[in-house]
Amino acid sequence: MLASVVPFALVALPILYVVAQGYQAGVSGILENLVRPYTLNLLLNTLTIAVSVTILASLIAVAAAWGTERCDLPGRRWWRLAVALPLAIPAYVSSFAWSSLGPWFQEIQGAILILTFYSVPLVYLPVVAALRSLDPNFEDVARSLGHGRWRTFRRVVLPQVAPALGGSALLVAAHMLAEFGALSFLRVETFTTAIFDQYTAEFNNQAAALLSGVLMLICLPVAFAEARLRNRRRVARIARGSARAIVPIALGALTPFVMLGFGALTLLSFGVPVVTLGFWVVQGHSAGQGLERVLPALGNSVGYALPGAALTTIAAIPLVIATTHFRGRFAMLCDRLPYIVHGLPGIVVALAAVAAAIGFLPAIYQTTGLVLLVYVVLFLPLAQSSVRASAELVPRELSDVARSLGKSPFQAFWLTTLPNLLPGIGAALALTALQLMRELTATLLLAPAGVVTLATEFWNYTSDRAYGAAAPFAAMLVLVSGIPVYIFTLRTLRLNDAR
Repeated sequence: MLASVVPFALVALPILYVVAQGYQAGVSGILENLVRPYTLNLLLNTLTIAVSVTILASLIAVAAAWGTERCDLPGRRWWRLAVALPLAIPAYVSSFAWSSLGPWFQEIQGAILILTFYSVPLVYLPVVAALRSLDPNFEDVARSLGHGRWRTFRRVVLPQVAPALGGSALLVAAHMLAEFGALSFLRVETFTTAIFDQYTAEFNNQAAALLSGVLMLICLPVAFAEARLRNRRRVARIARGSARAIVPIALGALTPFVMLGFGALTLLSFGVPVVTLGFWVVQGHSAGQGLERVLPALGNSVGYALPGAALTTIAAIPLVIATTHFRGRFAMLCDRLPYIVHGLPGIVVALAAVAAAIGFLPAIYQTTGLVLLVYVVLFLPLAQSSVRASAELVPRELSDVARSLGKSPFQAFWLTTLPNLLPGIGAALALTALQLMRELTATLLLAPAGVVTLATEFWNYTSDRAYGAAAPFAAMLVLVSGIPVYIFTLRTLRLNDAR
């Protein structure tokens, strides 16, 4: 439990900053900023996007996971990769590509469509990992008792994958609440875009803090609803070798329709953005500008992403252990608080870090260390969700047995718990590094002078409407992001079927 205090304190910092800034506005300022039609419109847009994207992405992801893991889908090892491919395209790059096709793909309907395609892999990969960890003997027992496939799925399979599904759906919802870059391209006004405008255009910290406080309040029910869904359900499998191989379900006459669905999903989520991006690389009026800056920006992106992913994953492990192995309000708070903060825009977390650094540790201001600490705060829920998918399947009794044999708490963790967490840790490293490669808002504000990344260069050129010049940076982001996508889907998940 003590190991979770440091990440807990880091995550609590932005909340304290928002409360302090909002308090300075006073009661009259709070009412003036919050009780007005503009704020109500922001609330409606924000909730519409978050709820719609989360539901649609979860439904598509569960159906895709079931099709690739439990059905005799032809070429399913490649469909697994195809469903995960949109992870290689940052949301703001995909939005940039779609919005160039016409005005319909802007505004709120376009945002829901584009962000749903982007979010499907975030739910699909944890659900696939959970399905692969399940013992199919439970399903056989249910079928022997007369349950049909749908009832078996609803009563047996779904409760066991609920931790992974709930955690990833919560992650999508929190991400939608905090999304900024994509919504800016699509010209949709939400709390995040309004907060950014208040900070950068009007320099009104108090109004921005009040809107940030509303975002945190929205995140509260989202975070605790997922905790209630899990309800500390324990789903354990004693040994990896205890389960027999799964017999795929025959699709029969549905096969061409299922393949058509997977093909459409791949085309819309990956094909259209890549083709559109290729057009801008070749045909853009500003094509060829700034090419000499691509490799330095790539080096900086990798140099930030890899240590940032390692630190974030290390910070997530004690929080997950505190939740799955201990009881109490502090353990629950450690689990939920990062998700609440994840709903804040990156600029709010970055400004809180700047205020803390200037006030208490001026030596780390404008340093890489401060950027990495902000990365931990911003992306801790992503690592938590991946690690917890494995931790939920580890019986707590294993650690108790090790303690009874004279091992210290750390030795018991190292020998019994950590080996079982490795799949989740690998997933956390891959997914977090992937997201950090394209982090935009906090890096724009906090990166040391002269340091640029692929994301910041893409943003700078698109801000000047030099789309052809921005395209090579976006293309490099997609290319480099495809590497961890490949590793995670084909290596971490170990495609051991030879079909």
